[in-house]
Amino acid sequence: MKTNKQNNSGLKSQSEQFSTIKDQQAETQTAPAQNGQAATETEKKDNRLPIDSEARKKNRTLPTPKVLNLLLNSLPDAYYRAEVVGKWIWVRFTEQPAAQIRQQLAQLGFHWNRERQAWQHPCGNFRLSSENDPHERYESYFPARIRKSAPAAQPAAA
Repeated sequence: MKTNKQNNSGLKSQSEQFSTIKDQQAETQTAPAQNGQAATETEKKDNRLPIDSEARKKNRTLPTPKVLNLLLNSLPDAYYRAEVVGKWIWVRFTEQPAAQIRQQLAQLGFHWNRERQAWQHPCGNFRLSSENDPHERYESYFPARIRKSAPAAQPAAA
């Protein structure tokens, strides 16, 4: 049984709600055309800094010692965070690095690995992703922590 009471709570019937939704959808579809704006407005902007892709490809084939040297000379902070795992180099940051640092890492041939939360460089050893942790299979070390051993003391000539 229907009642004829007025609804003072501000609620609308289903048909009124449906017509309101249709009107809102029509307005959003025609708004960009009226304002002369393209549909690209909803697309995410690419804020990445430019990278020389040819130099990046060349850098990705460099051996580990050369990449470490480039890293030390161009990004010393990243060098002190670098870990060599097998022949690959991983760089981890506690927070997201600045856009310029990310651009320089990419220029040097590093790529972001979301699973390991590290910037990785293949050092010419390209492999598909591994299910296991590479630490279990390969030796790893932090090059910044390795100190060159002091030369052996020469015995005094008598």
